[in-house]
Amino acid sequence: MTQTTGRFFDELGKLITDAAGAAQGVRKEIESVVRAQAENILRELDVVQREEFEAVKAMAQKAREENEQLKQRIALLEEMLEEFEAEIAEPPTPRPVRRQRRSNAAIDRSGQAAKARAKRIGPSPALAGKASSTTIFAASTAF
Repeated sequence: MTQTTGRFFDELGKLITDAAGAAQGVRKEIESVVRAQAENILRELDVVQREEFEAVKAMAQKAREENEQLKQRIALLEEMLEEFEAEIAEPPTPRPVRRQRRSNAAIDRSGQAAKARAKRIGPSPALAGKASSTTIFAASTAF
């Protein structure tokens, strides 16, 4: 009887092993069918793949960085424009014109030339009884 019992269990073990192998085959078949169905559904939903998503994400990050740089540049240019407009709105105050002072030697020479001219030409009829041309010339060169 022991042999019959051992053979029965051996047969039962083989049957269970075969059933487990068949179950694994069925499991693999079900997995492949489910995967194919999931891929079809995702394709129909137009869902992006991971690689495409990462590429677009990197492009968006780069665009944000460039946008920040451009914002800073625009702010700088606007500031420069405001300063320029302020300069245009308020023209600078004109500086007083200064006459160059002539040296004493130059004044003496010009005074002597005026005296010589006055002697040659004589007093002006328009200035008769008024200051002489030498006095006027000397007064105008004193400034």
